[in-house]
Amino acid sequence: MDNRFEEKMNKTISVFEENLSEIRAGRANPAILNKITVNYYGVPTPINQVAGISVPEARLILIQPWDTSILKEIEKEILKSDIGINPNNDGKVIRLAFPELNEERRKEIVKDIKKMGEEAKVAIRSIRRDAIDEAKAMQKNSEITEDDLKNEEEAIQKLTDKKIEEIDKILEAKEKEVMSI
Repeated sequence: MDNRFEEKMNKTISVFEENLSEIRAGRANPAILNKITVNYYGVPTPINQVAGISVPEARLILIQPWDTSILKEIEKEILKSDIGINPNNDGKVIRLAFPELNEERRKEIVKDIKKMGEEAKVAIRSIRRDAIDEAKAMQKNSEITEDDLKNEEEAIQKLTDKKIEEIDKILEAKEKEVMSI
């Protein structure tokens, strides 16, 4: 079986994990700032490249810009983003305080997480279909035998099952994290 299909599946899983890390689950997670950029000397720059980001407490992120002149810019970009937390600017640092999650919000987050998991599984199955289609085309062109095709399909299916199981484990861990905060 071609390694590039496994690489595509691995990439799908890492994108899924990255998306999960950006979900606000009540705990302070600096990853929610990953997609936010500030205009620094005319260049859109990720916040983590213009400031120190720390998590001094379980539900607090501290953003300390190396150049205090961009504090207002960072605050403005956080407000524009969809993270849903109001920044607290004291002139030196910006604090992001994460509120406690209520049961309803947790269930909503879990629902979103499951939807993301389902999308990742659909992507994995789509890669499986492409791999099987390619193997069938090779058999049709007499590049591989019918037995080779059967073996190829089995290998692709095993890999698919393994990757979907991996997604399920990641989902389960994230769900536990959200519900136990």
